[in-house]
Amino acid sequence: MKKIIFAAVLLLSVSTAFAQIDFGVKAGYTSSLSTTNLDLIKTGDYNVKTVNAELSNNFHAGVFARLGFGAIYVQPELLYAMGKKDYKVSMKDAANNDVTYDKFVTISTVDVPLLLGYKVLDLKVANLRVFAGPKLRFNAGSTLEFKNLTGGTVKQEDLVKDIKAAQLGLEAGLGIDILKFTLDARYNLIGDMYQTQIKDLNIDKIPASTFVISLGWKLL
Repeated sequence: MKKIIFAAVLLLSVSTAFAQIDFGVKAGYTSSLSTTNLDLIKTGDYNVKTVNAELSNNFHAGVFARLGFGAIYVQPELLYAMGKKDYKVSMKDAANNDVTYDKFVTISTVDVPLLLGYKVLDLKVANLRVFAGPKLRFNAGSTLEFKNLTGGTVKQEDLVKDIKAAQLGLEAGLGIDILKFTLDARYNLIGDMYQTQIKDLNIDKIPASTFVISLGWKLL
């Protein structure tokens, strides 16, 4: 084990010695706009006013590092995300009756993406990048509430909150660097940490996949 750890540290030291390293801070919107919601816009069930309201309620901030090896780079990030996600849930009870309730989620997570990127266009003052990689999400005090339960035989106490401690997802997107500024637009593919159960049966598992826009500043 000691030999493996020593080899990993040595490899990291050699790699960073030949890498261009940047550190910076970033902040931006973690939207509630998913591909599912985009489809609902077409039917009128999810309008632009709702989208704008959700965009203003979700944001993230944190730090990042970028290790560049020519056109290829590795970018780990540490971000805190918070916001709100409110929507109506429709389901069937055991007797096939319609049941609806409102679900209110307060989001508080720590996100740790590890991205591998490639500079498609690399100029002295600007570059265009594409990137993808895994992202770990940890719960940091999120809450879940149910209100306005109507229809069927399901009672309020039958709804069980299930907030996951952690989730693993994927991110992919593109970015632009201009001098010290960095702008990213990415799609976040991850499972919803906030689920509803009745007797260990998941009845509401809506993916948390969203579009993310962030602006960063390279400090070093």
